[in-house]
Parts: sequence; C-alpha cells; structure tokens
Amino acid sequence: MANTPHGGVLKDLHVRDEHIHPQLAAEAETLPYVTLTERQLCDLELILNGGFSPLEGFLSEAEYASVIETNRLPDGTLWTIPIYLDIDRTELDRLGVAVGERLTLRDPRDDQPLAIITVSDMYQPDRVVEAEKVYGANDQAHPAVHYLFHQTRDTYVGGKVQAVSPPQHYDYVAIRRSPAEVRALFKKLNWTRVVAFQTRNPMHRAHRELTVRAARMRHANVLIQPVVGLTKPGDIDHFTRVRVYQAIMPKYPNGMAQLSLLPLAMRMGGPREAVWHAIIRKNFGATHFIVGRDHAGPGKNSQGEDFYGPYEAQELVLQFKSELDIEVVPFQMLTYLPDTDEYEPINEVPDGVKTLNISGTELRRRLKTGAPIPEWFSYPEVVRILREANPPRNKQGFTVFLTGLHASGKEAIARALQVALNQEGGRSVSLLLGETIRHELSSELGYTKRERDINVGRIGFVAAELTRAGAACIAAPIAPFAEARQHVSQLVSKSGGFYLVHVATPLDVCIKNDRAGVYKRAIAGEIKGFTGIDDVYEAPENPDLVADVTKAPISQIVHEIILLLERDGYIGDR
Repeated sequence: MANTPHGGVLKDLHVRDEHIHPQLAAEAETLPYVTLTERQLCDLELILNGGFSPLEGFLSEAEYASVIETNRLPDGTLWTIPIYLDIDRTELDRLGVAVGERLTLRDPRDDQPLAIITVSDMYQPDRVVEAEKVYGANDQAHPAVHYLFHQTRDTYVGGKVQAVSPPQHYDYVAIRRSPAEVRALFKKLNWTRVVAFQTRNPMHRAHRELTVRAARMRHANVLIQPVVGLTKPGDIDHFTRVRVYQAIMPKYPNGMAQLSLLPLAMRMGGPREAVWHAIIRKNFGATHFIVGRDHAGPGKNSQGEDFYGPYEAQELVLQFKSELDIEVVPFQMLTYLPDTDEYEPINEVPDGVKTLNISGTELRRRLKTGAPIPEWFSYPEVVRILREANPPRNKQGFTVFLTGLHASGKEAIARALQVALNQEGGRSVSLLLGETIRHELSSELGYTKRERDINVGRIGFVAAELTRAGAACIAAPIAPFAEARQHVSQLVSKSGGFYLVHVATPLDVCIKNDRAGVYKRAIAGEIKGFTGIDDVYEAPENPDLVADVTKAPISQIVHEIILLLERDGYIGDR
C-alpha cells in the first residue's frame, strides 16, 4: 500500500477542479496574465498534481515567513523550502493587480493557460534573510543564492490556484507520471514497500549497487525518480541522463525497479532540500527514501569550502523522521574493491584494502579527452550514451573571434584561417565577417553603442549555434566593447571552445591600408562615431592571442591560431 500523502490528503488540483474545468478555461482567457519562468513552471506543475501536497498555491507572506523561520507552515505542518510566485512590481502595476483579483498563469513555452491564481497578498522579501535561513549563507557561489539575487523578481505574490490544464510535455511522456499515476502503478504492481532514489546525475554501477542494497535491506522495490526540471548549472542535460537511466534499468532484477521522472526545480539546498525531497517522495507514495552523502549539495562556497557537511542532510531528515513518516535509508559513498570485484560503503572497508574510484571531475576529463572509462565504474551502454553527448575535443565545435580596428587585417586572417581549417578537415567551417553580418543580419542597425552590442550579440548567437553543432566558426567583427565580447564568450563556451584574437595593428597602418577611404572621411568629420577616430575601441585585456600584421605575416598568425587549437585538442589526433 502506498504511503499516506504529506498532510494526510493528496492535493491533486486537476481532480479537485475537473468539474468546473470548462468555466475555468473560459475565464482564463479573459483575465490579465503573467508568463511563468522555468522555475515557476516546475513549481506550478507539482502544486497542481499534488507533488507539493499540502500546498494548494504559492505561499502567502505569513506562510513564507513561517517556512523561512521555522521550517513549517503556520498550521505546524513540516515544510522546508519556500515556494513563491515572484513578479516585477512594475508588471503588477501595469496589470493593475490588487489583492483578491485573479490572474492567469501561462506556460512560457506555448503560452497555454495552466492555472488561475487568486491573489491573497503581495510582499517584498528580505533576500539576505532568505539566503541565510534557507541556504545557510548569503554567498552567491551558491546557485540558489545567485538565482535569488539575479533572477528572482522583486515582489512575491501569494494565493491559492485552480487548475486549468497540466503543462504539455513532448519528451519521455510515458514515464512522466503524476503522484496519482505513480500510486496507481504501485497498486497495479502490488508494491507495498518502495525505496525512492533521487538523482540529478547519470547513474553508474555504484548507483545501481546502492539502490539494490537499499531494496535488499528494506525488503522493498525501487523507484528511480530523477529530476528533469532545473538542476545545478553545468549539469548534464536531462535528455542524455534519461537515456542513461533507460539503459541501466535492465540491469536490475526483473520486477525490482521502475523509472519515473520528476519535473522538480532543485535549489541545491542541502539539508532543507533533503527534507523537501523526502516530503515529495512521500506524496508520490514511497515508503522509504535514500539520502546519500552531501545530498543536494551545491559544492564549494566562495572560500573554497563545502557549503554543507557530508552527512548534514541525513541528520536533518532523521531529526524529522517521526513527522515525515517515510523511512530514511542513509548511505555513505560506495567504493570499488578490485581484488574482490565488488562495491562496499567506504566506511566499511578495512584498512589496507585497495579501493578505486573515479570522481565526477575525472569522469568529465575522460569524456572530454576520450580516455577509457573502465567497466568496473560504468556499463558500456551508459558510457556510449555519455560519449555521444560529450564528444572528445576533436569532435567538438569552436569559435575563433578576431577583433580589431577596421582594415587591421582581421578579415584577411579570417579568410586564411578558413582555408587552413578546410584543409585540416573533420568539421564544417563557417566565416562570419563583420560587413557580411551587417548586410545579412543587421542591416537596420546603426552604430550607437547599443546597436553595436546588438550586432555583436547576433554574431555571438550564430557562432554559439554553429559551435554547438560541432562546426568551426570564424568571426571577424570590429566588436569594440569588452562587455559585448564577454557576452559572446559566455554564449559560445557553453558548447565548445572560444578563442579571442586581438588583431592589434596600429591605427596609422589601418588608415594606410584603408583603400575605401573610410578613415579619411571620418577624420574629415563626414562620418561620426567611427571606431578609432572619434569612438572608443576597448582593447581586450586577456586575449588568447595578440596579432599584428606589421610584425608577423598572415601565414604565421594563422599558424599560431592552429597551434592554440592543437594544444587544446580541437584539431589533430592524439
């Protein structure tokens, strides 16, 4: 029999409001609306389907304050993470929102109405207090604290919601189950004792061993419930992770385990989040919940120390054991013993026994370089999926971004580099020259700083997409402003390599090389705001390469760029 929901009743708002669905759907089209953020979308989905029972909406000011200070709702029910609807005050004023009025909440992906909120109050939080109370420190090295100060809007809106429609998903639909559906699955399978396992990472042999041990110890079945909402920035995408989970499921004995996805927006809140995760799994019907080492920990703080102790999350969950009414299965990290070909908890390994382990950092290095990943660590099927999603450097894309004054020679370097990379082969090569982009993508733009930044941003977007597709991209705009260049670097670096080359040819040489006479017109005052004459060029402070066509021939400059690419493994075989 599935576990009792938190608070005693599963708050499935779709079921509750089904009898008035036509009226709600019609009303939603007439109301002012707000478009949800990605985090709000995840939160709303779990409010509507009962995953966040006993919540029936976003926290009021009194509920928020109670959760922040006491880990409880005002009625005393245990709840550790504040769930709020943050909206800009200017947007609320524009909509004319007042207490008691109703707003439609729309999906940011397809603009469909998902719910109607009746506004109970609007309040401004103390973000420093929220950071310190919920996450343990006002330190923006913590991803949730950084989100709080940089992405959360200034006003929190509280209120109950009514369900209009669930968010529409197009990926892995068969294994996206609501709490009611998971409970029905348990009933169909006649599962009465279920150990839930939370993960935001790919699973390997140690994870399979850990979950099987938990099932064996508690005479239970296993629910693998990975998070497919927001996780820690830099995590492997959920498409890759779900393919890994699907590949590992046949490794369990027949009938032992089921896979079901959870659209949760994680906060990486360590101890408080572990309690929250236990509550959510209780709502999904699990009777047991695995809490591992540094559960939901975000890593290092700004002083280079762990935000939370390795077993702090386990301790807090055990503290609330009687209220949670879900049995915690605490586990230490498992390590591999090569002499006996088995995994054991690290604290149970006798002194002197040889152990092996591969850290997450080391795994990423092996994926990046193509180094072997042993079968004792992971299954070949899993490694194949991870290698497809994380190809070695010589299969990844990159962008070489040449910046410099007009007629500095950057276009000639770019064309020569394109020839050299085409000769190298192995990937397509695209050339984005400044004037070409101006003509094809930015013909409506002028030359103010804002318009220049927009133009460079467009170049960055195209370069990032080409890089993500595994191509070599060569961009050669003037790009006079450091902030815009940094924006391009951030865009591209998410998908591959980025190399900033400053073509630092002196201005007098650029003027001499300007056969079109543009500099002459700018000096005469016929052209205003011309970079290098009456508008600033912010020279890069830390480029990957500084080139000057008066000091080295173009062939040598291209060769130095090729050497950079070879050094980092983007070209050549190793």
